Amino acid sequence: MQQGLGAIFLLAFAAALHQFGPLLSSTGLLPIPSYLKGRRFRQAPSLFHWRYSDRFYRQVCILGLGLAGLAATGILQKAPVLIGVTGWLLMTFLYLSLVNVGQRWFAFGWESMLVEAGFFAAFLGPQGMKPGWAAVFALRWMLFRTEVGAGLIKLRHDKCWRDLTCLYYHYETQPVPNALSWYFHRLPRWFHRAGVVGSHLVQVVVPFALFLPQPLAGWAAWAIIAHQGWLIVSGNYAWLNWLTVVLAFSGFASSGAVPRPLWFELVQLGLLLFTLKLSQEPLLNLTRKTQLMNYSFNPWRLVNAYGAFGSVSRERYEVVLQGSREIFPTRPEDWQEYEFWAKPGHPARRPPQIAPYHLRLDWVIWFVPLGLTLNLALRDRPERRLAWRYESWFIAFLDGLLRNDLQLTRLLRHNPFAGEKGPVTLRALIFHYRYTTPEERRETGHWWVRTQVGVYLPDYHGSLGRRG
Repeated sequence: MQQGLGAIFLLAFAAALHQFGPLLSSTGLLPIPSYLKGRRFRQAPSLFHWRYSDRFYRQVCILGLGLAGLAATGILQKAPVLIGVTGWLLMTFLYLSLVNVGQRWFAFGWESMLVEAGFFAAFLGPQGMKPGWAAVFALRWMLFRTEVGAGLIKLRHDKCWRDLTCLYYHYETQPVPNALSWYFHRLPRWFHRAGVVGSHLVQVVVPFALFLPQPLAGWAAWAIIAHQGWLIVSGNYAWLNWLTVVLAFSGFASSGAVPRPLWFELVQLGLLLFTLKLSQEPLLNLTRKTQLMNYSFNPWRLVNAYGAFGSVSRERYEVVLQGSREIFPTRPEDWQEYEFWAKPGHPARRPPQIAPYHLRLDWVIWFVPLGLTLNLALRDRPERRLAWRYESWFIAFLDGLLRNDLQLTRLLRHNPFAGEKGPVTLRALIFHYRYTTPEERRETGHWWVRTQVGVYLPDYHGSLGRRG
C-alpha cells in the first residue's frame, strides 16, 4: 500500500514541478507571492511563509520527488521505524506546502486526499512490522468517507441519481473524457441504469463492511477496487481513482511478523484519539442535507469531507480560444484555434488518456462554462455575449498568449503561433459539444459534433479597456 501511495506522490510532485512556472511562479497566472501577502501560517500552513522564491519552490518539489521515489521503491519502508515515519511526514508536509499556496490550480479533492493519506500512512510502520492498527483504522475511515460522501452527495443533489439516468449523460459531459468514454456512452440505457444501481451499492452500502471482520472487509475492498477500475478506464480523473484503489488495500488483512514496540503502540493510541477528535465535523457533514463536498475543516487538510459529481451536466459546453494576426479580423479564416492537451477541441481529435497525470489548466478551464446561462434554443445567435466578468487568471492567461509566452504555451497541445510573433487579437467562444453517432463516426471519423452557441470574451487585444 505504501509503495502505491509513494508512486502517486511521485506523480503529484512531478506534475507540480512541471506546471509550476506558468501557473504559480512569480510571473505565473496566480503568483504565489501575491497570495502569501496578508496570509499567516496558521491559515495555510506552508514552508513558503518562511521563505519564498521560484527556485525554492522547485527545490521543495525536487526534495519531494526524492522522498516519493524512496517510498515508491520501498526503500523508505525498510528504514528504521522512526526514520520511516519522519520521511513520510516530511514528504506529506512538503506536498501540503504546495497545496496550501496552489489556489485554483490545487483546489481539487484528490489534493487533500493525498495529504491526508500520506499523513496516516506514515504511522503504518516499516515493512515487516505489524501495521499500526490506528493508522489502518484511519485509512479505512478515510476510504469510508470518500465513498459514502460521494454516494450521499449524489443522492441528495441531482434527481438523475435517484431516477437512475445520470449515466445517460455522464460519459459525454464528464470533465476530461478519454477515447473509451465514447463507447461507454453508447452502451444500452438499461446498462447505464444498472450501473447507477451498482454505484449506489458500492458507495453507500458496501463501505460499512470495511469495519467488519475478515473476510467481509476484504470483500468490500475488492468491490470498491472494481468500481474504481471502471472509472479509471472510462475517464480521466487525475489520480483520484488510483488513490482510492490504494486506500482500498487498507481493507485487507494486515500482515507482518515483527511486533510493534511499546512506544509505537502509544503513538497509535494518540493517533486514534487525534483522528476521532477531527472526525466530528466530517461525520456530522455526512448526516446533513447541505452536505459539503471536498471540504477541509482544518488548514492541515486532515480528516476532510469528500464527494464528487453531486450534479451531472446534461449538455457539454467548452471554451474555444482563437487568435488572429489581424487587429480587426472579419473573416473566419483570420482566426486560428489553440488546442489543449486533454479537453475537447477539434472534433476529429481522439480524446487522450491522461490520468493519473493531472492537467490543472485543462481541468480549471472546464469549469468556466458551467457558470453561464446557456439556451440551446438560441443556437442561431452564436454572436451573443455570455459573460461580462472574468477571473483574473483567465485574463492573465490571454495576456500570456498575446505575448506568445513559451512557458505558458507549453501547457497547450497546439499553439498556432509557435515559432513566430504572437497573435494581435484573441477571442473566446462557447461551443456545444456532443458525441457523434456511430453513423456520423463512420462517415466523418470525428468523435464530436460541435456548434457555436455564444461568445465568452469578444475580440481582446491585451487590455479590457481596448477591446475591439
